[in-house]
Amino acid sequence: MNDVAGFPRALSRRAFLGGGALLVGFTLLPGRLLAQAPQEADGGGGVGLPKALGADPSLDSWIRIDAEGAITVFTGKAELGQGIRTALTQVAAEELGVEPAAIALVTADTGRTPNESFTAGSQSMQDSGTAILHAAAQVRAILLDLAARRLDVPADRLGLEGGAVAAPDGRTVGYGELVGGDGLDGIRAEAGAALKAPEDYKVIGRDVPRIDIPAKVTGGPAYVHDLRLPGMVHARVVRPPGYGARLREVDTGAVEGMPGVVGIHRDGSYLAVVAEREWQAVTAGRALARAAVWDDATALPEQSGIFSTLLAFPSEDTVIHDRRDGLAAAAGATRRLEAEYRREYHVHASIGPSCAVGLFEDGMMTVWSHAQGMYPLRAALVEMLGLPEDRVRCIHTEGAGCYGHNGADDAGADAALLARAFPGRPVRVQWMREDEHSWEPFGPAMLSRAAGALDADGRIVDWTYEVWSNAHSTRPGGAGALMPAWHLARPFQPDPPKPIPQPAGGGDRNAIPLYALPNARVTHHFIPEMPLRVSALRALGGYMNVFALESFMDELAREAGADPVEFRLRHLEDPRARDVVTLAAERFGWPAAADLPSGRGRGFGFARYKNLAAYCAVAVEVAVERETGAARLVRAVAAIDSGQAVNPDGMRNQTEGGIIQSASWTLLERATFDRTRITSRDWSSYPVLRFDQVPDSVDVHVIDRPGMPYLGTGEAAQGPAAAAIANAVADAAGIRLRDLPLTRDRIKAAVGV
Repeated sequence: MNDVAGFPRALSRRAFLGGGALLVGFTLLPGRLLAQAPQEADGGGGVGLPKALGADPSLDSWIRIDAEGAITVFTGKAELGQGIRTALTQVAAEELGVEPAAIALVTADTGRTPNESFTAGSQSMQDSGTAILHAAAQVRAILLDLAARRLDVPADRLGLEGGAVAAPDGRTVGYGELVGGDGLDGIRAEAGAALKAPEDYKVIGRDVPRIDIPAKVTGGPAYVHDLRLPGMVHARVVRPPGYGARLREVDTGAVEGMPGVVGIHRDGSYLAVVAEREWQAVTAGRALARAAVWDDATALPEQSGIFSTLLAFPSEDTVIHDRRDGLAAAAGATRRLEAEYRREYHVHASIGPSCAVGLFEDGMMTVWSHAQGMYPLRAALVEMLGLPEDRVRCIHTEGAGCYGHNGADDAGADAALLARAFPGRPVRVQWMREDEHSWEPFGPAMLSRAAGALDADGRIVDWTYEVWSNAHSTRPGGAGALMPAWHLARPFQPDPPKPIPQPAGGGDRNAIPLYALPNARVTHHFIPEMPLRVSALRALGGYMNVFALESFMDELAREAGADPVEFRLRHLEDPRARDVVTLAAERFGWPAAADLPSGRGRGFGFARYKNLAAYCAVAVEVAVERETGAARLVRAVAAIDSGQAVNPDGMRNQTEGGIIQSASWTLLERATFDRTRITSRDWSSYPVLRFDQVPDSVDVHVIDRPGMPYLGTGEAAQGPAAAAIANAVADAAGIRLRDLPLTRDRIKAAVGV
């Protein structure tokens, strides 16, 4: 039996292989975050398989070439709008000697793809891209070897041409002919597959148009929100008014008689209505909300004192960096500076509120979701539903906005609960705007303190940095990570929050400066108690920490009487870091851009994301209206080094988007709440950057490193852009603001107008 997506409902090995085919990959593993490094040692002093491939080197799910020559590539990573469908296709196409259009890519699906856990941390190219590169190289070698035998020509004299192997005399044999039987099943990945030389690349390094864009700009079906299945019904969930509220009673009689209503489902404080048509579900949901009576609770602290509240909570304190190589120089410092920086809560502000579709049929639960981890979501649903693992399947379908742990997993839980309550028909759950802004996990509020000392030559000789933060990931995992599971009659409780360890870090991500400092001490104060629901938001603590560190670098540069760019270069030894700083400054026109009109300022920011991923530097010009306090990012110039550039245009897209998103966070965004509930429930109470606030220009310059490991691009620009904007506002207004966001009210109050 096939499911509604056309895939086999129960996949045997032979059904998965589909007859004669060559498949390269690894089997479905228990979920876990893979290590950062793209390759691991083989135990004998050499380099082994890439970590994603080496986790299980059985070659049976990465790449498929069927008897007709059709090529399918499988990845456990999800397309979130970052363009990996295009880039991963390019990687496979390059090694297999075909055009990207010849590759069909299947993304995260617990019934079809490898388990690569979450798509997060800008690791898709580093993990999946590197694995696919090496797997495709081994497939290419196998094809050449098979063709050499078939054509009686040495493999090194054969070439690849559009899905066929060609001999010097013009004879060709197609990939499908070479693998027409299933005798290649069972091959295992081996280290040492010869990769193509970068100078021979024809697809990698090329600006290939994004696969996912056409439908998005023409109104075609592009998102899970657009998914329509035969017999589908629509649902709306009635949420509690606040975190601590419980459903006391509800009179469902009138709602049950409304047009199109299929039924009402209540389980404890979980309340929802299902209808034939979406608008019927919306109107019935509103009526059901009016009929519900809740016992409210005072559960939230005063927002005005949130940082004092956080500091008063017990914390787990860890010194994550302690260097003492120049105590004499520190003792002889001539100038000292201290500063405190703060960031308020952010929401993801996804343009399309979360959505999912569930179908429970013949004892099998299938959920289509835009969550960032299909295997972790499946594990959480298995626990919540009490079903065997092989009876739950999660299929990634792109959503209209994410980059972090928003409400997508919760919507998947809604769809599963309601599909079980109304079996046999697909149930589509669409959140409303107030659901998304009130119930999704927020980006945590954070506070940091920096102290530094300069010697007589204007060099930093002492540095201290402390950061206080809640958890930055409460993703599934277990059912307790799913908000709907909290409200059931037999509720599931969230697991205790944990920090993400270094070197990636969570609240302490990028808290260790990349600069060469003889004395530096960095402390992470992890706060387990969470007043608001928080989790991963793009760049995690890296956004706040880079904002703070790079703002403090500007403050120290001013104290030293130095140009901010020159001051950074004075303390940078990493040549790749120096390259992006120098290039961004040159292309911006630094320091000639110092001659700006009144009300304009320039600013600079730099970081290497997680201190182990992409390098990014951003220079900006900002306009500040002193009378109103309004600030606008006028132009931005960035340089980025993500290692080997697979799709330079995609890298520019990601960096441009990161700068614009960061501008929205930095100038506008903050969640608001009272003692019982979230109050920033719509776009008027939670404004985001609008079209008339978009910069006049954003120029991104890619530094390509052919043959170097992929470093990931998506989260590299957020922190440097925030710092650059804050530094430009200080330059334009003549006064330093250290609290995010830099709203017009705060700027106006600071300048005293």
